[in-house]
Parts: sequence; C-alpha cells; structure tokens
Amino acid sequence: MSLVGVISVLVVIVFSMMLHELAHGGVAYLLGDTTAKDDGRLTLNPLKHLDPVMSVILPLASFLMGGVVFGGAKPVPVNTRHLKGGVWGMAAVALAGPLTNFVLAFIGFLIWEGAGAVDLNTFLGTTVVNLVFVNLGFGVFNLIPIPPLDGSRILYAIAPDGAREFMDKMEKYGIFIVYILILVGGNVFSSVMTGAMNGILQGYYWIIGR
Repeated sequence: MSLVGVISVLVVIVFSMMLHELAHGGVAYLLGDTTAKDDGRLTLNPLKHLDPVMSVILPLASFLMGGVVFGGAKPVPVNTRHLKGGVWGMAAVALAGPLTNFVLAFIGFLIWEGAGAVDLNTFLGTTVVNLVFVNLGFGVFNLIPIPPLDGSRILYAIAPDGAREFMDKMEKYGIFIVYILILVGGNVFSSVMTGAMNGILQGYYWIIGR
C-alpha cells in the first residue's frame, strides 16, 4: 500500500466524518435543539467529531486489509425534548449523516465519470476514488439498524412500542454487538456491505443515464 494511498484515505475519512456529524448537528439545530451547538459540535474542526477507534483506527485498518472502509464518529448530543417532530425529528437528524455521505460519494462519482479514466497514480485521482467508496461504506454502515448507529434512530420512528422498549434496553450494548458482528461475521458482513454499495453505485449510473 503506497503512502499516497494511506494519506489520501485518511484525508477523506476525516473530511467525510466531519461533514457527517456536522449534518446531524445542523439538522438538530434547524429542528429547534441547540445541544450540538452549545457543545461546540457545529464546527468544521474534525477533532470535535472524531472518535479514535471508530473514526480512524477501524476505517484505516479495513482499508489497509483491502476490505470495505466503514466507521463512525462521536455521536452528536441531541435533546429530543427540544427537538421538533419527536421521534420523526430524531429520524431526520439520524438520516442527515448517511445522506451526506451518499451526496459526497455522488460528487466524487461525477468527478470520476466527468474526468474519464482517473489516474490512480496521482493523489487527486486516488482521493476522488476514495471519496466515492469511503463515503458509500460510511453511509451503508451507519444505516445498520443497531444502536447507536443512525439506522436504529430511523427504525425507532416506525417501530411499535415493544420494539422501541427493546431498542432502548439494547442501547448501551449496541456498539459491542456491532463489534461482534464485524469480528465474527466478517465475510458475510463484508459481502452485504459490498452488495449494498454496488447497488447504490448502479443507482448513480442510472441517474446519469448509463
């Protein structure tokens, strides 16, 4: 693995995670909750958003091992009592993060397709490709419906009361379940992630008429 590739993917990881979390906080602010703003999370300073393990070590390790790049960041604090729309407001806050990743991936995809064949030997070419696939990985991973990932907040809005109670109890153990899922079901997990990413990528080609 070249040094250019490692630096490129690190730049993309930090940039993408920062915008992912900023999107969460920005939507929460628009819906009436100032908690993220008061906590200093409405900032372009990546140090305010990144978690050493989930944001750097995990995605970088998966990249170096040649797998799907995925990860998360420090959750943006949200006070649902101040949030307009209740659980639906929280679902909108949650969706903002992965949606931001998919938009960033699409921007990278348009640059990739518009520029023709990207020269992977250049820093710019490598970064454009990483922008696409890192963000697809982040977006899909965060939509997994296991607390504290974003997908669980979206599922919570449409789930019956019994399921919500179960998810509430599962909250403090969720991240360990995610780790176990990655470690024990690595091959299956990677296959599902890759399939979802390829499906979205095909959707991008459909949008541009190819």
